[in-house]
Amino acid sequence: MSNIRYDGRVAIITGAGGGLGRSYAHYLAERGARVVVNDLGGTSDGQGNDTRAADTVVAEIKAKGGEAAASYDSVSTAQGGQNIVDTAMRAFGRVDIVINNAGILRDGSIQKMPSANFDVLIDVHLKGAFYVTQPAFRIMKENGYGRIVHTASAAGLFGNFGQANYAAAKMGLVGLSSVFAIEGARSNIKSNVIAPIARTRLTEGLMASMGDAANVFDPSYIAPLVAYLCSEECEYSHDVFNVGAGRYARIFVGSAPGWNAPAGKPPTVEEIRDNRAKIHATDGFKVPYQAVDA
Repeated sequence: MSNIRYDGRVAIITGAGGGLGRSYAHYLAERGARVVVNDLGGTSDGQGNDTRAADTVVAEIKAKGGEAAASYDSVSTAQGGQNIVDTAMRAFGRVDIVINNAGILRDGSIQKMPSANFDVLIDVHLKGAFYVTQPAFRIMKENGYGRIVHTASAAGLFGNFGQANYAAAKMGLVGLSSVFAIEGARSNIKSNVIAPIARTRLTEGLMASMGDAANVFDPSYIAPLVAYLCSEECEYSHDVFNVGAGRYARIFVGSAPGWNAPAGKPPTVEEIRDNRAKIHATDGFKVPYQAVDA
């Protein structure tokens, strides 16, 4: 089979000044994509800005013969998202791929977390993905083609102590992606989610104790799956994938058969109690495509 390439395609990658985003930018550019490298250049908790993060990656891509343009806008506002898409249109005239990768961390237990730290995580991770993808989605609809990848997390899907803000934002992305997938289906727009584990600026503290073993969590292990989800050959949409350390697997939300109350009247609380094992069982589950299927 032929190699997968992205000639003629334009990709927007947020948070592409380092880590996972930088890895995606290089991977797609080396295979022919023209890339908008978006990065505010702030700290891991969202403070400050610096154009050097995006500029460095753009320079690296151009040094290898690729095409790239820098964007320094924050994803956390609607105007910022529009500006990022406008950058792609000015530089390359189209948008085919959006990878929502930008993110920050402000961890803290629920009882101690300031509301501002909750709000800013929602702004960057969840609203940011919407703000960038909505204007890009309109262009994709006109062109009859698009590929969207959102970055969730196991913390969002399964929870993690001290990350209520991060988890809420990341799980929100799963719902957001599902609607993009449903509304984009007739226009050959596919939207998927990854839940990666990788050694990046945001996770370096967690990986430090692993020594050489942390090498298996290099972003280069994540990029091939993301690249496939961004390709013309991708047949998946409305899916979530767990990826890290060379393991690639689907994660899904399923609905089990459960228990059906006798017809004619609502059950009593005692009937719920007595049938709790059937209600809680996972045997025979199905994966609904949309709310009406559930």
